[in-house]
Formats: sequence, structure tokens, C-alpha cells
Amino acid sequence: MFPVHRPRRLRKNPIIREMVRETSLSPSDFIYPLFITHGRGIRKEISSMPDCYQESSDMALKSAKEALSLGIPAVILFGIPEHKDSLGSGAYDEHGVVQEFIKRVKDKLPELYVITDVCLCEYTKHGHCGVVRDGEILNDPTLELLAKEAVSHARAGADMVAPSDMMDGRVRAIRQALDDEGFSDTPIMSYSAKYASAFYGPFREAAESTPQFGDRRSYQMDPPNRREAIKEVSLDIEEGADIVMVKPALAYLDIISDIRNTFNLPVAAYNVSGEYSLLKAGARLGWIDYERVMMEVLTSIKRAGADLILTYHAKEAARILNK
Repeated sequence: MFPVHRPRRLRKNPIIREMVRETSLSPSDFIYPLFITHGRGIRKEISSMPDCYQESSDMALKSAKEALSLGIPAVILFGIPEHKDSLGSGAYDEHGVVQEFIKRVKDKLPELYVITDVCLCEYTKHGHCGVVRDGEILNDPTLELLAKEAVSHARAGADMVAPSDMMDGRVRAIRQALDDEGFSDTPIMSYSAKYASAFYGPFREAAESTPQFGDRRSYQMDPPNRREAIKEVSLDIEEGADIVMVKPALAYLDIISDIRNTFNLPVAAYNVSGEYSLLKAGARLGWIDYERVMMEVLTSIKRAGADLILTYHAKEAARILNK
């Protein structure tokens, strides 16, 4: 007896497969991270993140231009200052590496959407995301500095700010500071469900932000927790977040799906450095078909419910999608 239902009919060839495809990727889904350092003519490859670089402003401008030419509409900026101190003053310096790059890129590429990471970890000597006193990361004193940082980015011309620190109440503090300074139209993309993940290892080399003592588990979320993500996102929305984010992405697809099904705001997901580097290592060893695995990973993140994907794969994936 022959089967009545034949799902294979709609898999017969590439034409029909594409016609009935439920999830599609586009370069416009991607946000490309850039690591901005001081100096000129610098393009230093990150050893644990092949094909990713710390770049001085002039070189980062070329990378941003290339991303835009591939149809990637936005970048997110991380700064690596020349000097660090206990309060991360480079984060909110009006002439800091990120602030100066924002001015330059908005002058040269006004059509590029510029998002800035708002955190202190790249700028502090201790590598933590907040003010430290007697070995404790203090929440409320950190909020004032994060708000100053966000305002300095908006003043330089940033289109959007993205707090990643996971301090309680930081979205409200940043929203109020932006509004008070006349930047009520500047949206906030909050790292709402950011987990204390081992997948961040390569990023800490890239951003030179490894904690000098302890870890970040007293402020980033505990990986086994699922319901808590709903609480964190709900609080950020109440405080004024315009977009909410899940970080990491690949190991937290269930969280992305939960948030997509619970809230009506746009959802972003950060395909983080460890997820990226695993694929690069597998490719170098010849163990995986890199391009197919990369596209499968990015599709899974979109299928789970992400509207936007922050990914180091952005340029490579865009080239494939543009073929």
C-alpha cells in the first residue's frame, strides 16, 4: 500500500524547496561587530577569532564600508582604549576611541546604522562591567557611568545604544539620561537575557576585557535558568527598551523562542565569539563544511525567533546570500 501523504513532493527540487521555505535569511538581518582601537593603520587579527580584527579608526571605516556594500545595514562598536582605569573613564570620554569613530563613520557613511555597546569592561583595569569596591561589583554607582557613556555615544552621533552590563535598572537610567539630554529619539537595544557563558572566551581576547579577579556570575544570568529570562526581558521593556536581546544565541535557542512568543518587541540574538570560533576551528581541521554549517546555525537562530542577529559571520554569510 502506498502512502497517502507524500511530504517529499515539496522537496523535489530547489525551486519548490525555496518556494515553501518557512525561514529565510537576508543580509539585512545582520549586525556586524567592530573592535575599534587607538592609533592608525592598525589591523591586528584576533588569534582566537580568525578573520576578525582589532582595527584603528581608518581601517575600521573600510570594514564598515565593506559590510554596507554587502547589504549589512548596521554595525555594533566595541572600544579598546589606550589607557584603562578603575572607573573606565575611557568609556564616557567625549574623545574616546568609539566616540571619535562614530563621528568619522557617520560623516563618511551616513547611511550606515551605528549601534554602540554600552559597558565598562573594555575600559576598566579590573575587567568588570561596573564599579568595584572591596572586590564587589556595585550596581547603583555603575548606573551613572553607564548613562554618561550612552549619552556620550548619542552626542557623537550613534543611532542606537546597547547596554550589555546586566546591572539592575540600567535601561531606565540610560533612558532617562538620554531623554534629559535631548536624545529621546535614540533607541535602546538591551542585552536583556545575557548569560554567564563560557562561550565568551574569544571575545575577551578581542576586547581585552578578561576579569582580573573572580567572574561575572554575580550579575550575568545563570545558564540553567529559563523563566528568569522572561522576568529580565519584562523589566527591560518596562524601563524603556526598544529591542531586547538574548546572548549567547546558539546554546539558548529555547530562550529566543520563549521571548519571541511572549513579547511583541523586536528580538535580537548575539551569535557570540565562542560559537563563531568553534566553526572556524572545525573548518581549519577539515571536519565540517564551514559554509553550510554557518548558514544552518544562522538559520536556526532566525527560525527560533530572532529578528536581528549580531554575528561575526555577517560578511561571509552576506556574500553567500548575495550570490
